Amino acid sequence: MVIQTRHFARQRGFVIVEIIVAMGILVIAMIPLTIALNSDAKLFRAAYQRAVAMEIVDGEIEILAAGPWRDIPEGSRPCAVHANAAANLPPGQFLLTRAGNHLRLEWTAANKSGIGTIIREVTVQ
Repeated sequence: MVIQTRHFARQRGFVIVEIIVAMGILVIAMIPLTIALNSDAKLFRAAYQRAVAMEIVDGEIEILAAGPWRDIPEGSRPCAVHANAAANLPPGQFLLTRAGNHLRLEWTAANKSGIGTIIREVTVQ
């Protein structure tokens, strides 16, 4: 029995070239998908953080409007929130403003993170 190794070596060479080309095509196809997934992750994170900030601001303004607003002096000042979910927010500041019976609570991010400023205003009786 005679085994021709030259023919099989040529076939192995073609298979290796085909595998390398296929891997190159796969890598080229995966780069845009990776970039798209990364940008989607940033978008989803910003949407989640915006929802958390809105929920905290809504809750705090409702609590303040229920009665404690009378103890707050006129003017603007930073507001300490008691929500544990505030740990999920990027660095920022809650600012409470009282003008008569008008309350305004806003959250502003320290850096530009795509969330924007969340503002809630209420006029109490």
